[in-house]
Amino acid sequence: MGSTRRTGRARRTGRTVAAAAASAAALAALTAGSAQAAPRAPHWAVKDTGTPDVRFRGLAAVDRNTAWLAGTDGTVLRTTDGGTSWRNVSPPGAGDLQFRDVEAFDARRAVVLAIGEGEASRVYRTDDGGRTWTESFRNTDPAAFYDCLAFFDRRHGLAVSDPVDGKFRILSTSDGGRSWRVLPGDGMPAALAGEAGFAASGQCLVASGPKDAWLATGGGAHARVLHSTDRGLTWTAADTTIPAGDPAKGVFALAFRDRAHGLAVGGDYRADQASPRAAAVTPDGGRSWRSAAAPPFAYRSGVAWLPHSRGTALAVGPTGTDLTTDGGRTWRTVDTGSYDTVACTPDLSCWAAGEQGRAARLES
Repeated sequence: MGSTRRTGRARRTGRTVAAAAASAAALAALTAGSAQAAPRAPHWAVKDTGTPDVRFRGLAAVDRNTAWLAGTDGTVLRTTDGGTSWRNVSPPGAGDLQFRDVEAFDARRAVVLAIGEGEASRVYRTDDGGRTWTESFRNTDPAAFYDCLAFFDRRHGLAVSDPVDGKFRILSTSDGGRSWRVLPGDGMPAALAGEAGFAASGQCLVASGPKDAWLATGGGAHARVLHSTDRGLTWTAADTTIPAGDPAKGVFALAFRDRAHGLAVGGDYRADQASPRAAAVTPDGGRSWRSAAAPPFAYRSGVAWLPHSRGTALAVGPTGTDLTTDGGRTWRTVDTGSYDTVACTPDLSCWAAGEQGRAARLES
């Protein structure tokens, strides 16, 4: 038996190394130059989810093989074979809910957020790959509207609601999403008139390290990013260079590769409106933001750093995917498919998801 186990481990290790090597080759080719110059250009390989009527704005990528999707009509899907097949693991009775965010710890444990006014905002958790779910939070305040989730680790996480009584409302969990409590609002700065979060990609609230979190906003006079260094108890706010001043404009997604270096993307989500200065970068944890010298040409709703990279990231939106290799200063379009959200994993894989049941993995 011992020999059999060692052989099995060796085979699994070999497969993991091979998968990581393939993903690394795709990412290396993607950053090397144009698609025309690459014999086998890396691309988003679309994976058939069998759900063409669902829009997936929630995506949790665990590794090259495992990913979770959350979308309209109360739909949650999971794959453990790299997208070859998808299992519908939607919570029972959730057909009227709109899932906009999912955070997964592995192939079995995940937390999903439904958005909407009042009781439409809910949180569910599964510990068995979606076979069963527990509703761990249901909003009872008609003025609250929850947008996004983020976890610091397997136990500690936050969820954010649009402003209630003039301030963004923060939920906190210390048991992996099994229970939640509303944090005191004393440490939250006042919201601007019309300011809110965008539940567009599950990336309006992000975390890095054990205690740092950032919240993206729009709709007010300025598009801001709020930063907490104590797991949501207190926050500071900084203006970004992304245009706002309209309910459809602002920062839609954030990504931080560490406590200091972050990216913001957004713009105007209306298809007939231009989105100049749709990306910004910070070198100091969000205290200051500067515009990308060459931003994406259109609105972008999702952004992710490539694994183990100091300068490479992907941004996605309804009109395509953009790549930066210089930390967000300049971006170039590498794909024209429609995606709402993107995520990359430590084993060098990247996933994207969006409308018409679209899910894809970066391959060469």
